[in-house]
Amino acid sequence: MTSTVPAPVTRTAEGSALQAVLVDMDGTLVDTEGFWWDVEAEVFARLGHTLDDSWRHVVVGGPMSRSAGFLIEATGADITLAELSVLLNQGFEERIGHGLPLMPGAARLLAELSAHRIPTALVSASHRRIIDRVLTSLGPRHFALTVAGDEVSRTKPHPDPYLFAAAGLGVDPARCAVVEDTATGVASAEAAGCQVVAVPSVAPIAPAPRRTVVPSLEQVDLTFLRALMPLG
Repeated sequence: MTSTVPAPVTRTAEGSALQAVLVDMDGTLVDTEGFWWDVEAEVFARLGHTLDDSWRHVVVGGPMSRSAGFLIEATGADITLAELSVLLNQGFEERIGHGLPLMPGAARLLAELSAHRIPTALVSASHRRIIDRVLTSLGPRHFALTVAGDEVSRTKPHPDPYLFAAAGLGVDPARCAVVEDTATGVASAEAAGCQVVAVPSVAPIAPAPRRTVVPSLEQVDLTFLRALMPLG
């Protein structure tokens, strides 16, 4: 985990204040949700099981403990959660070693936030070993703080990861804009009291209070994020 002193709060002409931007990783900044599913399918195939494609919506965006646990129960595979977690992490690391595609608009958004000194945190349900590998593609310089799923007692959909990130940056969660791609991540951010931008990757996400849904990160920039903040 890395941290720096947050930059000064920025205000729009209307008086709203954006204190920080908290961003999910898989499926939001990097196009890896399909990677995880492919690895899961390959591992279970070696165990003699075929995954039902409808399960993809169940496991997407969640912590490995939940996703792997669901797949073990659903298939009846003879493997422990700890053993499966090792195989999935190894498979994913091998997959991203062959190239890691960023989501459209991700590089531009991170560069803009850095240029304007907006404190930005990467908040992921993935384990630290995976985050550190992905950071080499995203650029660790863009993040004042990174939070991994195996570094909090309760990960998404609980609010803990986003509350931990806001506390680490010394900001008010209500003045944070969160960018997420799954219902699990959105639930976590909303439970923490953040303003949420949902960019659905695998399953649709409906608009709701404190939640704005857009089709792509290409629609998201600093002006857009500042406009989400409540006045005052």
